[in-house]
Amino acid sequence: MYVPAGRYVVWSDIPNERMLRWDEMSGNVGLFRSPSGFSNGNTLDREGRLVTCEHGNRRVSRTEHDGTISVLADRFDGKQLNSPNDVVVRSDGSVWFTDPAYGIDSDYEGYKGEIETGGCHVYRVGTDGVLTRVADDFNRPNGIAFSPDESLLYISDSEEGTLRVFTVDGDKLSGGELFAECGNGIFDGFRLDTQGRIWTSAADGVHIYHPDGTLLGKLLVPETVSNLTWGGPKRNRLFITATTSVYSLYTTANGAPEAYGPRV
Repeated sequence: MYVPAGRYVVWSDIPNERMLRWDEMSGNVGLFRSPSGFSNGNTLDREGRLVTCEHGNRRVSRTEHDGTISVLADRFDGKQLNSPNDVVVRSDGSVWFTDPAYGIDSDYEGYKGEIETGGCHVYRVGTDGVLTRVADDFNRPNGIAFSPDESLLYISDSEEGTLRVFTVDGDKLSGGELFAECGNGIFDGFRLDTQGRIWTSAADGVHIYHPDGTLLGKLLVPETVSNLTWGGPKRNRLFITATTSVYSLYTTANGAPEAYGPRV
């Protein structure tokens, strides 16, 4: 996640249970948080607070402005979540996240455990704090992102190698049609630009899709890509997390606004 207030990038190093930080002004890399609860996906809410998916603690947390950590979601109907993976915040303040079981499959990315919720699902935390299940027909839901106008929600299934698109109606989803199939590896994390194009991770780099599902091109990366985000003052710098490295490049596109920014 790019944090504009500090002009730095935060990312998760899941197996080493730490979060790292790259400072855009100095170019220095340092430790952001350790232990991290085997954190995975990160985003910012409307107030610029960091929202994090934690495999090890089986929860979604929020880092407050004073550095304390609050729990946004850790149980559904009294049962532990699996291992929240990726998260996005809508401009109305609601938090939407995926909950596959990668963090409880073994001790590599969390702690080996059992699925209590009956499967791997997608959830929404309302501004009232109520947790609801919004999609329950995934194998392993993973990446998640809204279209620029927030009328659509894209969710990847990393077990199926697919990307699906849903219509958003308030706090509910409908549709869920196949948007694209990954031609090389699987889709993991992804984000959209202001034109509604999807920039998604894949085994050979970043794949870019037109809103109609047409593959427009690829940015080839030497390592398997896991996630990406837009940053920089103009949101035209793409930051890419891969197997052992973080990459960046300037593009002629601009990232779609985050929850804290103006809508388009």
